[in-house]
Amino acid sequence: MAINSKVKSEIIKILVDTVEAKLREYKPETQYAPFHHGLIGKDKYAMFSFIQSINTTFGMSIWEQVAVILARGANFEAQRQFDLLGNIDSETEAVIRKMHHELRAGSIVTNKGNEIKTIKQIIKNGVAKNDPDSRVDFLVKTKNIENYFDITSVKPNMKEFVSLKLKLLRWTALRLSIDKKANVFTRVAIPYNPYFPDSYERWTLKGLYDLEAGEILVGEEFWNFVAGDNVYEDLIKAFNNAGKKLRPKLDKKFSEFSN
Repeated sequence: MAINSKVKSEIIKILVDTVEAKLREYKPETQYAPFHHGLIGKDKYAMFSFIQSINTTFGMSIWEQVAVILARGANFEAQRQFDLLGNIDSETEAVIRKMHHELRAGSIVTNKGNEIKTIKQIIKNGVAKNDPDSRVDFLVKTKNIENYFDITSVKPNMKEFVSLKLKLLRWTALRLSIDKKANVFTRVAIPYNPYFPDSYERWTLKGLYDLEAGEILVGEEFWNFVAGDNVYEDLIKAFNNAGKKLRPKLDKKFSEFSN
């Protein structure tokens, strides 16, 4: 289904405004890189650094902002950079750490429903306070389910996947420490599948995450979930439209690097 014109316009505006701001304000973090300059050329390295800076901006804000626009366009309650307040008692913390260790070791089979149930049974009532893991990239409430997302890079390494799983378990505990009746589901989102048209099957996924339950949503799965409809192809078209608007200014910037 097509994204409605209002939502599409909002997405295009966010993309254009963000990249134009980057074009105005960009300053390379590294002025002196003799090995890279010698190997690939100063102009090519400057261009590469600029593109990397845009990639960083996507990871830090663009994905979240687009997700919020799509979700609210579907009349879902959504928020980015949400602080999930709560308090995890020492007994529950120990159980979570043990569960996480056993998942890593492969001594238990991941089951998202059972993990939530276990935490709900033992968590003690807490107070709403900040925790080192409180910040959530993206929250969307769908069909009375509170979905808490960490939007990660498209190729997380094993260490990142391991730490993300622990964070998801702790998010569940934080929310349930304030309201045991909350219908909470914590997830990882990967904005696109870099292996397309092949499926996303990184070895780092195995054993830690309940893929059948949708604990990790990749590309099309994530964006369609957020919008409550099949919007993925139309979302790509919105990015293409924004790219056409930006092309002259981007080409000008790239020519500056060449000079």
